[in-house]
Amino acid sequence: MAIGWLTVLQSVPWSDVISNAPKVAEGAKKLWNMVGRKSVPPDSSEMSTQPAGLSEAQTLAALSDRTAALEAAVADLHDQMLASSELIKALAEQNAQLIQRIEANRVRVRWIGAAVVALVMAALLSLLLVLR
Repeated sequence: MAIGWLTVLQSVPWSDVISNAPKVAEGAKKLWNMVGRKSVPPDSSEMSTQPAGLSEAQTLAALSDRTAALEAAVADLHDQMLASSELIKALAEQNAQLIQRIEANRVRVRWIGAAVVALVMAALLSLLLVLR
């Protein structure tokens, strides 16, 4: 099972992921700033057409109700969009932090690997010297 994960992790182009992490974070920040600045659009309650068979008062009441429902729906969608863009921003920032940590761990693993190789070489050399 660990071999499967190792294969998956080796197949990920980490250099591309690391190089694109700041771009992803910056794009999420731009999205958040763009969406966060926009306010809920003003209502447009003017409609020039009337449905047939209704009096003017009924038509105005129906249009008013419909406008109120549409405004509530638009406000709800705007709130959802703000929440989604905030989530995207947070995820992009977490992704950037994760990539930084992965890069630091990669460097540490290389240093540890080099140290292990040096220790193995020293152990083999000392073993050869003792056997002579």
